[in-house]
Amino acid sequence: MGSFTAVLLAVLVQSSSASLFSWKDHPDESFSSGWKDSSAEGVEERIRRAKMELWSRGAFDLDDTSTEMECHDIMDDLDERNHCIASLWERKASLSPMRVGPIKNARRGHVSVGDSACLEFGCDLWTGGLSNDHHGQSLIRNMPRGGGDGGVSLSDSNYQEELEKKLTLLGDTFGKEFRDAIEQNKIEHASDCAESCELFYCAKNDNRAHVEEVLNNTNIKSYSFGSVPPEDFAGAFGFPLDIIKVTEGEPLFSSSEAADVIRKAENEDVDKNEYESGKYKLGGDWLVNLPQTREWFNKRLETTLFPLLAHLFPEIVSRPSVLRAHSVSLLKYNSSHPRTDVHIDNGILAMTLAMTPQSDYSGGGTFFEHMGVDNVLAMDVGHGTFRPGSVRHGGHPVTSGKRYILGAFLLLEDRVEHVRRLKNRGSELRRSDDLDGAEKHFEWALAINPKCTTCLKDWAEILVTRKQFAKAETKIRAALDLLENLDSDALFTLGIILSETGRDEESIQAYKESVSLNADDAELCYNLGIKFGARGDTKAEMTMYARATRIDPNFGGAWINWGTTLAENGNMEDVSSQSCLD
Repeated sequence: MGSFTAVLLAVLVQSSSASLFSWKDHPDESFSSGWKDSSAEGVEERIRRAKMELWSRGAFDLDDTSTEMECHDIMDDLDERNHCIASLWERKASLSPMRVGPIKNARRGHVSVGDSACLEFGCDLWTGGLSNDHHGQSLIRNMPRGGGDGGVSLSDSNYQEELEKKLTLLGDTFGKEFRDAIEQNKIEHASDCAESCELFYCAKNDNRAHVEEVLNNTNIKSYSFGSVPPEDFAGAFGFPLDIIKVTEGEPLFSSSEAADVIRKAENEDVDKNEYESGKYKLGGDWLVNLPQTREWFNKRLETTLFPLLAHLFPEIVSRPSVLRAHSVSLLKYNSSHPRTDVHIDNGILAMTLAMTPQSDYSGGGTFFEHMGVDNVLAMDVGHGTFRPGSVRHGGHPVTSGKRYILGAFLLLEDRVEHVRRLKNRGSELRRSDDLDGAEKHFEWALAINPKCTTCLKDWAEILVTRKQFAKAETKIRAALDLLENLDSDALFTLGIILSETGRDEESIQAYKESVSLNADDAELCYNLGIKFGARGDTKAEMTMYARATRIDPNFGGAWINWGTTLAENGNMEDVSSQSCLD
């Protein structure tokens, strides 16, 4: 253990021991003489300090109303009433455990969703049956198949015809709100496509000649997308879903060309910028802020990337001229900005281009969660990965050196992604605390595609917030069944649900399964440590906190709980570094 860690643990143990003594052994004594002051200012300070003490121990849900109600009978003497309120807060702090509580925020995002072979059409459509009390489930029988089944992709004309039939049926079922939402999707899609053409190359014709040159020396290797098809246009893709495409052999562009792009981008200060990506910080910037880099990218869209994408995904790309680039960024990974969260991309298609030679860094590559922790797709400079956007993936940690990648999300001008847009709007409504509106949008998205696993996960997260744990479990297990249990965030959410309903051993198992997919999850190791501590397994508990703090050295709750555990066991022995699964 490093000296910083040892010193920090010593401070935590000493402070936790002192705090436990002063509060638990002498609950009626104050930290300072000022705490006995019943004046308005004195009471305010006493309450503030008690709340800060509770907050530091993970008690964030502080209810002023219930505390004041307990002192309601003391109305005649204001000083006595104020002293009563302050004393109650101090008493709560004195009885509060030193350990910080578990993280209870579910991760995004079991009922039948129809025949396991169906995709979008010919399914028994499951809906959440949103009534005022959020109960009830219903089945809507979809129209007969008009071309293709779950194992055969539909032609473009048949697909569009079937989709319009389905939207009409759902409009009759859900009413005006649904029809308005679909029209809003179309308006937003047209606006996004028009904005894309203002910034990025849009083809005026459908010249595919360049793709022959590209494929002359460059090979394409296909990888499985997993058990669930893309969220939008699922019926257009046929099985097997080998639709993650990676270039091999001759690169799409040379290392010298890539180096020139990076040099220009660094002149535009790309290496001085950073932003949040889930739990991590990334270096880099959007290409809207990097005009020289954008100029290069636009030329490559015309000569290489759009023709190649049309060739790789003929099921949904009718011609190169319908492709639209949006949300394009140049990202920098290094030891201080090593990785991204596991996530999905905000577009029907997405691509990643390697802009740095592998000799310039250690680690790196793209991790696809359904492939397992040992399968990381590495790319040398000039190569690319092309895929539907809804596959869960992340940037694998870079341990040394510097790695640049260019990432882009793509739209199709002639196809509206109704599922993605409904799901995104539902997430926006949820962030604005309109949970009813959010649930409606997730229900609608699921009615279009019953296998939208992110819709199920996001809906489950709302139900966790509402403390409707049985319904949340139903939805999260439906998602996990579809995903063959290969989703670390869904398993994390399941672990929270099981914990909240008192099934601790099942909760531990869910957390273990989650960490087997994504071992570098500090929050997960932290929650697992709390579970081990609750059942008296001190060694496993401290191992989890050690792992969590190694992943995220700024994880205060893990440090506090680790220090408290050491203090309670009367030792400062180091905790050996072990896997979360030990």
